[in-house]
Amino acid sequence: MKTNLLFFVLLCALGACNSQAKKEGTKLESYTSTEIGWTIEIPAGYKLISQAKIEASDKKGKEAVDKVYEGEVNTDSLKHLASFQKNQLNLFDSTIEPYVEKQPGDYEANNKLIKQLIFDTYHKQGIKADTLSSKENIQGQQFNAFHIKVYGPNGTEIMNQIMFSKIIKGYDFGVNISYNNEADKKILLDSFKQSKFAK
Repeated sequence: MKTNLLFFVLLCALGACNSQAKKEGTKLESYTSTEIGWTIEIPAGYKLISQAKIEASDKKGKEAVDKVYEGEVNTDSLKHLASFQKNQLNLFDSTIEPYVEKQPGDYEANNKLIKQLIFDTYHKQGIKADTLSSKENIQGQQFNAFHIKVYGPNGTEIMNQIMFSKIIKGYDFGVNISYNNEADKKILLDSFKQSKFAK
């Protein structure tokens, strides 16, 4: 099963309902992935997420999915790229995972399953979420976009997520943007929209 961003998306929402923000990381001005030929500038005021926190997030996300999904979820080939945050509710994470489409339409079908799994996992944890799917163009690349609005126990909107995905150079490339206000949404989206893909 394609795992790209699934655990980080789920952990962001599950953690947002239960935790306080923590300071992390070091300053980095830009990040480049040679695997997919992608470069992104890290916005001012955002810090890198430590590898230890990423690994802990992956573990918690896997535990949440295991409560809903009966199959095996393997994350061995998942690689985190640029991951940075202002605080726990305003963050950017990107990953790649090798992906070969065996039959036309497999990738889209798998994306639908992932979206349903995310929704079901929220529901099983008692978290209300609304979702919307779309296509978005980023620097000439058409991405699948999955918009998620997450509500707290009292029904108040606490955060939004946008999950982008696309196959690039044999990798399933995914980006998760989480935000709880319009200013941070703009900063994070602009950072992704202004990122560069080598031709």
